Amino acid sequence: MMSLAGIHRYLFERIDNSGLVLFRIFFGLLIFLEVVGAFITGWIQETFVAPQHALPFIGFEWLTLPAPLAVYIYYGLIAAAGLCIMLGLYYRAAAVAFTLLWWGCYLMQKVHYNNHYYLLILLGLFMVAVPAHRYRSLDVRRNPSLLQHTCPRWCVLIFCLQVGLVFTYASLAKLYPDWLAGKPIAIWFDAKAHYPVLGPLFGQAWFRTFIIYGGIFFDLLITPLLLWRRTRVLGFVLCIIFNIFNSITFQIGGFPYLMIALTLFFFPPETIRKIFFRKKMSAQPANKVYTARHKNWVTTALALYFMVQLLLPLRHMLFRGSVFWTEEGHRMAWHMMLRTKSGHLSFEARTANGQSVPVQLRDYFTNLQIRAISRSPDMIWQAAQIILRDLRAKGHADVALYAHSQVSLNGAPLKTFVDPTADFAKISWKPFQRSAWIVD
Repeated sequence: MMSLAGIHRYLFERIDNSGLVLFRIFFGLLIFLEVVGAFITGWIQETFVAPQHALPFIGFEWLTLPAPLAVYIYYGLIAAAGLCIMLGLYYRAAAVAFTLLWWGCYLMQKVHYNNHYYLLILLGLFMVAVPAHRYRSLDVRRNPSLLQHTCPRWCVLIFCLQVGLVFTYASLAKLYPDWLAGKPIAIWFDAKAHYPVLGPLFGQAWFRTFIIYGGIFFDLLITPLLLWRRTRVLGFVLCIIFNIFNSITFQIGGFPYLMIALTLFFFPPETIRKIFFRKKMSAQPANKVYTARHKNWVTTALALYFMVQLLLPLRHMLFRGSVFWTEEGHRMAWHMMLRTKSGHLSFEARTANGQSVPVQLRDYFTNLQIRAISRSPDMIWQAAQIILRDLRAKGHADVALYAHSQVSLNGAPLKTFVDPTADFAKISWKPFQRSAWIVD
């Protein structure tokens, strides 16, 4: 077993920083393009401007929707931070700004939850910690004393470990009956049969089976393929094919290209240097001397971080029932493209004397929000609290509110999702307990 001194020697040995520098450039560019896409497609308007009520993560309701102009300025700042990261201009400040701003964006809305939004937060934290601006950056041009050709090994290793965790959990999550039976794949591919070139393939049973099992084995094996020198190029090619296919088929933003960029960390940094930075000085032996300040603190922080990352995706096991139905523990668990849900939701309000009070969801939420609310328990509860506040403000002080919800999981027949006798005026949210009002 490696001693603590041996661990420190391995983590803090100086290695060529070419891969880290190149990833910084790609990472900043992808951030910028993600924001540009959000402007062009109307995503910002749809998510933050059009709704009259926000649906943030519970506990972060203080992150309210700002005025429309402020929303666009906010996203403009994210784009600017991305450009500064790419150029290595005021890099540390830009990395901190991006991480905080993106984290705020993530917490302010759940309707558009996507795993790559969460991954960008984690990578932002990494970019704050690593010295990715010590070469080919405007910071070095402004202050040549910053120039370095190496970085500690841990600065590269953390990206490899994070990629491994993402793909491994994504593979394990696919080992459930509906995925193996191809139910979500059938729904998605039937809706995309009109695609040129790929459309005819989507209807073929053999191709659907290939995607079902290919997805499992790709997620499980891609990290070992990239780690082993003899299969690294094969893994890289498969990663490109897999992610380009996902990008074309599912239109999931910059996530596929981010995953391709992350493969840089699996290649020897000298290889990256020879291809992309031919004028860069190679790392000399003197640069690889084992020296590091605060190494115990860094090692402890890394150990704690990855312990959390190992355990967090498993938290759904603390709740009774299938996570794909209840959604409890679904987020931040790398359950990527695993299920499709649809449903119908309505609320019924009654006063203490039994009088019915009309409730129309469209008076409170956009169509996009209603679709998301109807299949997500925490958003159903949040919607109920918004409606209750409004009813009380209108003079209905002692009103009860009931939800009538029917949901279909992976094309199955509609089933009751919420106990219709549960009064949301008397229900508080308990994040660490199973919500008893969810019907199995």
